[in-house]
Amino acid sequence: MIFLTAFNPDEEMPEQIDLYLDNEDRDEPADEAVLPEGIDDADEWYLRQRFDAVMAHIDEIDALLNKASRGWKTGRMAKVDLAILRLGVYELRFDDEIPNGVAINEAVELAKTFGGQDSASFINGVLGHIARS
Repeated sequence: MIFLTAFNPDEEMPEQIDLYLDNEDRDEPADEAVLPEGIDDADEWYLRQRFDAVMAHIDEIDALLNKASRGWKTGRMAKVDLAILRLGVYELRFDDEIPNGVAINEAVELAKTFGGQDSASFINGVLGHIARS
């Protein structure tokens, strides 16, 4: 969903997210016991909460990325790499439940799956720099 923000204006994102979630295949239902009252789908609730949290910090996240990635400002980054980095920076800086090593490792794995040939090493380097600073 973070990736979708690169191609859609802000006012279209609620509809784009709904379309994405309507088409998302889920292997097994998540544990519904932890949901707030009135919420029917744990996976959808989690994804929406995580997306909203990342977007609430997007200016801070992009500032950190622009500072940490020498020669590669966010406007020049591959859109897949940028989406992965935004999630990774959010987890490093704003999510106390995810250890830094786990956040970096998951971002690198996403880059190996969805990014280009050099994406994993680029993302590892940028997130490693941010984690150390």
